[in-house]
Amino acid sequence: MQVKICGITTYEDALMCAELGADMLGLNFYKKTPRYITPDAALAICDRLRHELGNDCPVLVGVFVNEAVGTISVITNKVGLDAAQLSGDESLDMLRELRGVGFKAIRPPNKALALDDAAYYAPIMPAREHVPSLLLDAHHPDLYGGTGEQASDEVAVAVREQIPRLMLAGGLKPENVAARVRAVSPWGVDVASGVEDDVPGIKNRDKVRDFVQAAKEVAQ
Repeated sequence: MQVKICGITTYEDALMCAELGADMLGLNFYKKTPRYITPDAALAICDRLRHELGNDCPVLVGVFVNEAVGTISVITNKVGLDAAQLSGDESLDMLRELRGVGFKAIRPPNKALALDDAAYYAPIMPAREHVPSLLLDAHHPDLYGGTGEQASDEVAVAVREQIPRLMLAGGLKPENVAARVRAVSPWGVDVASGVEDDVPGIKNRDKVRDFVQAAKEVAQ
């Protein structure tokens, strides 16, 4: 079970999440989110984390929404990211241009469209085993993730059956992640607000610990 803690904004939180067992850390480069981080700030965090942890450093993922391929490539290379999560309305051609670095996040409103999305992006899903094939988030007509809402188990299971590595996001928190893992059996889970208190981007140590333990224990 792979656990991704998204919306990292400080080095202290990045190190804390890594030490508590997070396999992936997400840094959000979408300027309209309260968890936005500048490339320079992300570089400082990631460089320090790599220096501190070496080979034990989590997989570092940049989150982008409807950004130009050139900008994604520049930021990914500058910060030294392992992967780019595309959480907007990006096309198959955009993923192809990223040459295996990117993976798609989808927010389908129903099962039929979820399966259509999975089939559409299947030809260019990453081959690397430490990166999800696809991330499934809850549908919202106006927001690109971070809504606290959940995709249904039916939709999640249907997508998981079609792809190698499904990462489940949307409304996950320490209190419900074990039940969702049991119901869906995803490759990984993704959380941001579910391990925070009142300030977006600032993680709560106890919530991170409980989330990671709950997700990983039920998957054993």
